[in-house]
Amino acid sequence: MSNDYWNHTQPVPQQSEQPQQPQQPQQPQSQQPEQPQQPQQPQQPQNQQPSQYQPQPQAAAWAQQPQQKSHGWIVAIVVVVLLFAFSIFCVNRCTSAFESFSIPSGSAAVELTGDAIAIIDIDGTIQYDGSACSPEGLKQLLDEAEENNYIKAVVLRVNSGGGTATAGEEMAEYVREFAMVKPIVVSSASINASAAYEISSQADYIFVAKSTEIGAIGTAMQLTDISGLLDMLGVDMEVITSSDEKDSSYGYRPLTDDERAEYQHMVDQINDVFVQNVADGRGMTLDQVKALATGMPFTGIDAVENGLADEIGTREDAIAKAAELAGISNYTTTTLAFSDYDLSSLAYLLGKSDISVEDLAGVLKSQRGANL
Repeated sequence: MSNDYWNHTQPVPQQSEQPQQPQQPQQPQSQQPEQPQQPQQPQQPQNQQPSQYQPQPQAAAWAQQPQQKSHGWIVAIVVVVLLFAFSIFCVNRCTSAFESFSIPSGSAAVELTGDAIAIIDIDGTIQYDGSACSPEGLKQLLDEAEENNYIKAVVLRVNSGGGTATAGEEMAEYVREFAMVKPIVVSSASINASAAYEISSQADYIFVAKSTEIGAIGTAMQLTDISGLLDMLGVDMEVITSSDEKDSSYGYRPLTDDERAEYQHMVDQINDVFVQNVADGRGMTLDQVKALATGMPFTGIDAVENGLADEIGTREDAIAKAAELAGISNYTTTTLAFSDYDLSSLAYLLGKSDISVEDLAGVLKSQRGANL
């Protein structure tokens, strides 16, 4: 586009060569409004003082060229200074963001000087994401609580509707192993269901609110059949497989009776593990748990009556119970958690007060095992 522009404008000086004659140096100024884009007249600005006053309208088009050049340097310097100041501002805000983090994994031993009850929040979907809602994350936090001599017991604050069956099975095992070393108590929030309840069932004691949804003992597998929709759209899916059943879960065709029976068998086996874990953790028989394994949740009131929970109580009640089971009366509480904020989240990082470089260095050192 710029090449086309100069091809159209270059002939203009040829049509008005009279102002370009050296014997008439005063002509370009009077004819300047007719040719505002003449690049061949750099000698005129020498008689002007662009940095001292505003050029006359007749010469404004060409007189502004050297003025813009000098202003360009000033603007460039201002931009550099502003960028440098903004960078310092962002760094300061980034460091201050660490103030709002929960006590990260690895830091409790530095903070504690006496007996304490550790609190671990399981808040969200049970899955493999490295957080406290995952086997790896929960085990890391429980290992820290076990290795710290000041921590005498743990409270799991559970607010989860469940998730991946295998993750729940693994986490239930870790809670059961920890309960053999130190007391562990569950404080149920609004929901403690499915895989989350499988984990909770391994604790020494379970508190619920009256309105808590708890239990939902059961297993489900979801398969979607979109073959009818594909037929309506005229889409023909051709899948090359090593066996007839390999594409059974893809949804491009209906299940056969044999495939449906096999998936049902898988669900039943996984559910048997769930039921067995609840029976072992709650000290109930298999028949008792199976009678409650309808897949439906119970209120906290009903859960206390049917044996899935022990008592109606708050988070503070759970902490007091954990201290009682640990045999301590004077204690503090500490939260074991990961810093699950992403440093790329600018909206979060720009929100807190400043901290010193020394404080930041200490936090970074403590984060060696956290998810930053």
